[in-house]
Amino acid sequence: MGDDQPYGSKLYCGRGLMQGRIIKGVGGFYYVHTGDGIYTCKAKGLFRLDRMKPLVGDEVEMDVIPGEEMVGNITKIYDRRNVLIRPNVANVDQALIIFALTHPEPNFVTLDKMILQYKAQGLPVLICFNKEDLTDDAAVRAVSSDYASSGCSLFITSAKEREGTDELADALAGYTTAVAGPSGAGKSSIINCLLHEDKMLTGNISEKLARGKHTTRHSEIIPIASDTYIIDTPGFGSFDLYDIKAEDLSGYYEEFTDHTACRFMPCSHTHEPGCAVKAAMECGDIPRSRYDNYVYIYNEQSQARRY
Repeated sequence: MGDDQPYGSKLYCGRGLMQGRIIKGVGGFYYVHTGDGIYTCKAKGLFRLDRMKPLVGDEVEMDVIPGEEMVGNITKIYDRRNVLIRPNVANVDQALIIFALTHPEPNFVTLDKMILQYKAQGLPVLICFNKEDLTDDAAVRAVSSDYASSGCSLFITSAKEREGTDELADALAGYTTAVAGPSGAGKSSIINCLLHEDKMLTGNISEKLARGKHTTRHSEIIPIASDTYIIDTPGFGSFDLYDIKAEDLSGYYEEFTDHTACRFMPCSHTHEPGCAVKAAMECGDIPRSRYDNYVYIYNEQSQARRY
């Protein structure tokens, strides 16, 4: 679909053919939004031959089935601007990562992996630290300081108190944003605040597991305003990097950018003497937590390549 075709536009390409955008996919059915409404579609077998699966966010052409009400078959997937692996969606402008400040306790290695993955795919990254009402000012200051130089836009929110969500809404305006985060972070609650209604099902925290119950079962595009969309995605408990080599990781840690005068090049910034990054960390120019996360992920990725 060309750039002059807005989301949800309707265009007859010929008799029975229409264009639209996949807003949800469940059980082999795809729900395509057009200017004429939402059509329930199946994908033609030719996509299986090409090993290409339709994704939420895809702009598609469909063949409307005569005599059926709002039913069609997807016959063409237009060129994608980008594809995310996790969540597996297409044609997004930026990524919003939502983490709880507490309850459940945040896993910052997982957060850093998510930042790395989205940066590697060329997306601007926004981080929302939610549940400010359940923690203290010291915890807020700590995460704000640790991620201030990460190159990500930071937002501190309380979905329960509806605080900080207006600033977040301003950052989403005019974009299609993929929203991701671990279960229990309050993702659905944040989306409800953005929608100004309790549309999304929210879940309680499991006391036994100290993590959230999954409330989102599939990815779905949700309109926030006339030109603003978010892609809600299922929560998760762990996150693995895809197609990022250990030696490339440091390039996505923006705190490291001004500290490249290492004694040995290339430098992994993990064990070498005369490492400028380690020196910057030791004098406080790079947050120790971010550096420690980097070393952990570097060693993990290096180990994975051996097998």
